Amino acid sequence: MIKKICLALLIIGGLNWGLVGLFQFDLVGWLLGGAASIFSRVIFTVVGLAAVVAIPMLFERDEPDRPDGPVAP
Repeated sequence: MIKKICLALLIIGGLNWGLVGLFQFDLVGWLLGGAASIFSRVIFTVVGLAAVVAIPMLFERDEPDRPDGPVAP
């Protein structure tokens, strides 16, 4: 569940950075009262923490698909 939350936050952050890069538009800052507002800073911090939590995911080994239920003999 933590991985999915981190992934969602990183997608939000990535989309925001894409908007900044393409259009010089900070959606998070715009929605929350400017990039320097406390609310924007909290969101930026949470997205940054999600990135730190996601770093070990880069080094996880891919496991082959396994059936969820019991395996038939």
